Amino acid sequence: MKLTTKGRYAVTAMLDLALHYEQGAVTLSDIARRQGISLSYLEQLFARLRRNGLVDSVRGPGGGYNLAMPPSNISVAKIVIAINENIDATRCGGEKNCDGEERCLTHNLWEDLSHR
Repeated sequence: MKLTTKGRYAVTAMLDLALHYEQGAVTLSDIARRQGISLSYLEQLFARLRRNGLVDSVRGPGGGYNLAMPPSNISVAKIVIAINENIDATRCGGEKNCDGEERCLTHNLWEDLSHR
């Protein structure tokens, strides 16, 4: 499976939200810091994810984003479709070509999918 950078970032951000599911709203700046993704890039992605019903926004103090449904109901395909991307470009792919020194958050996911 190959994803565009946009698709990979969307999946990574959604996985970050899933890891914090039921812990309250998560700010995009927190996701940006943890995952090394540009805040402005995340703002564009989350506008699409919200319009397609995958995330809910929470306004005001303590605001941010929550998953709009349980993580088990959200597939990689739903995320990719929501941001209008196809599955055929760049990726980590679990092949030790993550951005930066450490394994990316989705490294194991891509590694598992690549071996199926």
